Amino acid sequence: QVQLVESGGGAVQPGGSLSLSCVASGTIFSIATMAWYRQAPGKQRELVARADTVEGYDYADAVKGRFTIFRDHTENTVSLQMSELKPEDTAVYYCFANLRMRALGAYLDYWGQGTQVTVSS
Repeated sequence: QVQLVESGGGAVQPGGSLSLSCVASGTIFSIATMAWYRQAPGKQRELVARADTVEGYDYADAVKGRFTIFRDHTENTVSLQMSELKPEDTAVYYCFANLRMRALGAYLDYWGQGTQVTVSS
C-alpha cells in the first residue's frame, strides 16, 4: 500500500558526485520524516541525512558539507546530492519514510529496496 522507490546511484571515482532520488507512493496521509540510510558490507545500517517536518534537516558527521538532502513535501520525494565522494561512502543507500496512511493512523516506518553506490578508482 506504500512504496518507496529509489533511483540514481552507480559507480563513480573518488571526488566525484552522484544524486539519489526517492518517491513515496500509495495511501499516504502525512509524512513525518524522510531520510537516507546506508549500509556498507559487514557494517550496520547508519543514518546519512534526515529531513524531518518539525526538526528540519540534519546530517551524519561523516557527510556534513559534502551531501545535501532535499525534501519536496508536496511531491512526497526526497533526494540526496552527494559530492566529494570517498571510497568509504561505498554502500547500499536506502530511502526511509516515517508516515501514516490515515488521519488517525499510527506513524509507521517504510524502507526502499536500496541502491548501490560505489566509489572507487
